[in-house]
Amino acid sequence: MKKHSNQIDMLHGPLAGKIVRFALPLALASILQQLFNSADLAVVGRFDSSTAMAAVGSNAALINLLVSLFSGLSLGTNVVIASLIGRGEKEKISDAVHTSVLTAFLSGCIVLTLGEIIAPNLLLLMSTPDEVLPLATLYLRIYFLTMPFLLLYDFGSSILRARGDSTRPLIVLIISGLVNIVLNIVFVAGFGIGVAGVATATVISNAISAVLVMSFLVRDTGLFHLSFRKLKIHGQILKKVIAIGAPAGLQGMVFSLSNVVIQSGINSFGADCIAGNTAAQNFEFMCYFIINGFSQATTTFTSQNFAAGKKKRCDQILRICLVIGLLSTLALSTVFYLGKGAFILIFTTDDAVKHYAYIRLLCIGMLELLTGTYEMPGGSMRGMGDSLTPAIITMLGSCVFRLVWIWTVFRAFHSIEVLLVVYPISWVICGVAMNIARARRRRLAYALVKETD
Repeated sequence: MKKHSNQIDMLHGPLAGKIVRFALPLALASILQQLFNSADLAVVGRFDSSTAMAAVGSNAALINLLVSLFSGLSLGTNVVIASLIGRGEKEKISDAVHTSVLTAFLSGCIVLTLGEIIAPNLLLLMSTPDEVLPLATLYLRIYFLTMPFLLLYDFGSSILRARGDSTRPLIVLIISGLVNIVLNIVFVAGFGIGVAGVATATVISNAISAVLVMSFLVRDTGLFHLSFRKLKIHGQILKKVIAIGAPAGLQGMVFSLSNVVIQSGINSFGADCIAGNTAAQNFEFMCYFIINGFSQATTTFTSQNFAAGKKKRCDQILRICLVIGLLSTLALSTVFYLGKGAFILIFTTDDAVKHYAYIRLLCIGMLELLTGTYEMPGGSMRGMGDSLTPAIITMLGSCVFRLVWIWTVFRAFHSIEVLLVVYPISWVICGVAMNIARARRRRLAYALVKETD
């Protein structure tokens, strides 16, 4: 296979440097994406109103719920292509590329259509306050127009990352994100169209992301070349993508469902609480993205090495990702909490909103590293071909537990602190269960693989 300067050899040589080189662009890409999304909140919060800010923020959990199922499929693409590389099955890579791109486009169109139909009813189910509902509905309906572009970017980036290229997706996000910020300011501060303006800016910037990533694949002269005339869904490839991606997508969807229910609890405290939690979430997400970057590194590196029979390297991959990922996340969480006054000021000067933001940063942001105790072992299991077990553990240990907590403990002790503390408790439960499951999976899987190290 022809080597590219942006491709990482995951099968040979020292691992730590390569893992960092792969994971950091992933984490930075997600952090930049969150920063650009934060620009939506900052612009409407500064140039419009706290109601507009709440309208944008109240959609976050719902949007994640609706796109998670299909975005999870992109992880299936990553694992399938990485495994083909590890096994040296070059002739099947083109089929996987074209199947993935067409699946992304069709899935995006499905999400767009369903979203336009059910958007208002979903917001009502979430107990969105009356004063926020009209603007929230407007934002959501415009936002859904971006779904085909968003999924094309996700799947296209997964194809690039499967061969070790996590740098160009980062560059794409920088470009589209800067466009998003400029358009936010123009539409909101310049034209005064508020929520509709930030939603429209998001659609345009995501369209740019999709076009750029697709252009990388179209211009590729090797096995990853994309030809629109060859777009076709190959049944065997799609089955493998779904086998890995569907459990991950279902996990994300159910995970987001629990967050939607929690968002309903947050909504019960009013617009100030919604706005404060929304502001704090931006920093919380940035910490999580470090975990997610190393989790995806665990999956991709493990996929190639496990397919190649390199079992010792698979164990090393998980250890390296855990140590670097957890320590990096703790460091960033500490920076955000210690500087919370200055960071939250980016979004609002309202004392009531800041009060709720500080509570969330303490209860959740400072403990975000706990997510790594289940995300990275789960990523290792997916790299070994088992996506269902991590999904089940996460759904039971996190999602179901959170729902029970809300319906029992939170109902009895109705406070924002009691609502938010469910997150770190559920992370501990998932971490213990996932590590036990990974140890068991390791014994079973390694017994069937001949060591080639």
